[in-house]
Amino acid sequence: MADELGNVRRMWHLLEPLHAVFYYAPEVTEEAAALGYATDGRWPGYFAWRAAPLGAVGADEVTAAFHSFSPVMVGTHVPAAWSVAAPDAVLAARTRAVDRAYRALFGDRVGGAEFAEAAALARRAAGAADVTGRPLAGANAVLPWPDAPHLVLWQAATVLREHRGDGHIAALGAAGLDPVESLVSFAAVGAAPPGVFASRGWSAAEWAAARERLAARGLVEADGSATPAGRALRAEVERRTDEAAAGPWEALGAEGRERLVELLGPLWVEAIGSGLLPSETTLGIGKV
Repeated sequence: MADELGNVRRMWHLLEPLHAVFYYAPEVTEEAAALGYATDGRWPGYFAWRAAPLGAVGADEVTAAFHSFSPVMVGTHVPAAWSVAAPDAVLAARTRAVDRAYRALFGDRVGGAEFAEAAALARRAAGAADVTGRPLAGANAVLPWPDAPHLVLWQAATVLREHRGDGHIAALGAAGLDPVESLVSFAAVGAAPPGVFASRGWSAAEWAAARERLAARGLVEADGSATPAGRALRAEVERRTDEAAAGPWEALGAEGRERLVELLGPLWVEAIGSGLLPSETTLGIGKV
């Protein structure tokens, strides 16, 4: 079981940068500006890009689906995002942005046989994802598939990362961790410094109150570091998350998984080496 879950985690580590590079690429910023979104910060475009598959939903729906963001922060951007551009227009621009960003990052390789093979395998995995009760994965899974392999790869990576994220939220709920407690407990095990999580919009008072609640449960020390019980709880959350994300990778079989790892490796190196992605994120990849 440990080896199987290790494969699930490995696939996430490989695919996550290929999805996330979208949010930092200059071509994506240009497309956001063309739609009319402010681009002096990343959040107006981020909330529009990521929430658009859900339709013209309100702040409550986005807060629930995104989980880790403060409701106050979400309310700043949603539903105002839809007065700038309708979700269908955002999705069309998202496809253009992915096309431009991937061509800039990967060059002529987007038209190559290996890119097409990776896209086909990733799409097969995404097609095996059970999206029942997973709002973001489900909303992305029903979008029309593009023709170009590089666009297929990004869409598959998006379905799979949202599938994992939806399952992670369920695991956090099962552990009795509310959104801000989830971040505080993650910082406590060293996933990233607390300042990195400030991007989610919680106030210092909200963060401190969550830390006090976790301390009362014996999960964090007075200095904010995790107790042994806190580390055990977070390890259980990650185990449940991996289990909930396993289905798509099981559907590929061992040979398909290994081939996809082989094909994604050079693309992962390019994405990480591009300088577009931040060195520390709220995901804790490689830390926990």
